Amino acid sequence: MVLPDDFRFELPLLETERLILRRLVPEDADEVFAYASDPEVASWTTWEAHRTLDDSRDYLERVMSWYADGFGGPWGLELKSTGQLIGTCGMALTPQHARAELGYAVGRAWWGQGLMTEAVVEAIRYGFEELRLNRIEARCIPSNIGSARVMEKAGMTYEGTIREQIFVKGSFDDLRLYSILRREWLASRR
Repeated sequence: MVLPDDFRFELPLLETERLILRRLVPEDADEVFAYASDPEVASWTTWEAHRTLDDSRDYLERVMSWYADGFGGPWGLELKSTGQLIGTCGMALTPQHARAELGYAVGRAWWGQGLMTEAVVEAIRYGFEELRLNRIEARCIPSNIGSARVMEKAGMTYEGTIREQIFVKGSFDDLRLYSILRREWLASRR
């Protein structure tokens, strides 16, 4: 099934064992700033580290407009145990091809705990079950071994390295491309 070009959706609340995936709100600015201002976190992303709280507020304003326009956007990742926002995980849809690209970031204190894999697995489930997507993909720079492991543990397949695909932070970077198809996901659930 191919989605109509004008497809819009409202980002739902999702839950995993340890996380609540929820819409971000303007009041999240302090917690977004806490992880997005970390240069080590930002070193793995296409965005620069947030320098001031206003950078985080501006980001949240953009997210609010995506939500309002029905373009989805990122879920905030909230720890069930504390209610703390620790990162984001989102899908950019290409409706005419029933495809989405995942993007995510999480604070350094939560690296290596399987939390991002938990969020990505749930986002993939939502994409295939609820949005009826055919393909979900994600990319990372080759040196980001942690992100590659998240994609692999979520059942995605490495397709190859796209040479110098993006110009970010003053240089061209290669990207490793991973994907999972609906039929593969369905087969893994049997």
